[in-house]
Amino acid sequence: QVQLVESGGGLVQAGGSLRLSCAASGSIFSINAMGWYRQAPGKQRELVARISSFGITNYADSVSGRFTISRDNSENTVYLQMSSLKPEDTAVYYCNIIAPGAYQYWGQGTQVTVSS
Repeated sequence: QVQLVESGGGLVQAGGSLRLSCAASGSIFSINAMGWYRQAPGKQRELVARISSFGITNYADSVSGRFTISRDNSENTVYLQMSSLKPEDTAVYYCNIIAPGAYQYWGQGTQVTVSS
């Protein structure tokens, strides 16, 4: 069993910053990609950012230059530093990891609300 525990969401004013964390624990011995997705009300879940086991990152165009993804392999933790937040960034943010064998795991989601 693998558990992903997210933290760091909350309410922030436009232009502010938040840092999300996601720690993986349980029966997991190796992680390939780690990433963050988000889902706003009435919209599909979308990829926000992803980081490979080699540290290669990719971002959605809407967050490029404002968000930074990083990972600590020793702690099986992935972070998302979000800056210059906009109201349209309001969503539930989900942590995602891909283990060898293409197994995927999801966090429970953390709410991010950006007020104008």
